[in-house]
Amino acid sequence: MPAIADLVVKKNDGATNITYVAQTPSSGDGVPAIWRATSVGTSPAHAPEFRLASRDGDKGKKRALRSTMVYPQISTNTTTGVTSVVQRAMASCDVSFSKDMSQADINEFAAQFANCLASALIQSCLKAGYSAT
Repeated sequence: MPAIADLVVKKNDGATNITYVAQTPSSGDGVPAIWRATSVGTSPAHAPEFRLASRDGDKGKKRALRSTMVYPQISTNTTTGVTSVVQRAMASCDVSFSKDMSQADINEFAAQFANCLASALIQSCLKAGYSAT
């Protein structure tokens, strides 16, 4: 089982890193590990958050993982100085694989799936809000 650590990812400019700081490790099946970009905003509600939970699925024959991400848009009221969340972008992803698969195949699946999400085309689709045509 991997140990929780900070996640360092590229921002939209492709050059600048942003760190999602490890907040809480998973305490067991079904309980998510939580990371937040604590450099954003002035309270936890303002920080983008990534979660990942795992559990057995299909009567113990599979492992199932669920990730979620919430990215809040914050705005500061110029009269009161109060910063609040005005919108949220959200994503979720469910992954499962048979426990009977070889570790080599699981490794290849994990690498290719993550790299598909990181590809320029898929990022463009997400930014545009439309699939590739």
